[in-house]
Amino acid sequence: MNTESTETHFIRKTFPVGPLQCNCSIIGDKLTQKAIIVDPGGDAQRIMDEVKALGMKITAIIHTHAHLDHILAAGEIKKATGAPLYLHKGDKFLWDALESQCRSFGVPYQPVPAPDEWLDDDQDLHCCGGVTLHTPGHTPGSMSYWFAEHKLLIAGDTLFRRSIGRTDFPGGDFDTIIRSIRQRLFVLDEEATVITGHGPATSIGEELRENPFLN
Repeated sequence: MNTESTETHFIRKTFPVGPLQCNCSIIGDKLTQKAIIVDPGGDAQRIMDEVKALGMKITAIIHTHAHLDHILAAGEIKKATGAPLYLHKGDKFLWDALESQCRSFGVPYQPVPAPDEWLDDDQDLHCCGGVTLHTPGHTPGSMSYWFAEHKLLIAGDTLFRRSIGRTDFPGGDFDTIIRSIRQRLFVLDEEATVITGHGPATSIGEELRENPFLN
């Protein structure tokens, strides 16, 4: 995907990384030259090359949830940038079980340090007007990130194009993810672009009308 801009100073670069091709995003402001990284799921050098090309200073590394494919490069990115790691506390059990997650999926284990701070619902991200939305269901601590001014939602594995996140992993719950989508995401601007955890982007309006799991 290419860099997207709704304002001349706003930067959003999204690209797949890691063994399961998680969508990693760099979101920042050209005026301040500060940015955050969302879901560094692997390929740390690729991520840092993108950061360098954009000329950004990373101030935070945030995660939509703690499945291995969204956190594998977190330690390397923290070491390279000095930025703190953020996660919702509901997913601490998954973060702590990274080694067993990797073993289950046959993925080489890369240790990650403990999160530096826990995210709360409706928390200011201090980047481009972004706020957190607690959207459990895929995992207990699943988070989405909403940038209202730029009509952009980072949905992680909660909402996909014409699909929803799996709920058969530990901590998943189907009724909860449906409630999260309807009550927290479908109330957002229908024109908003949705960056999913994997695969192509979509929009709130498209999923309201066409997502078979929600209609």
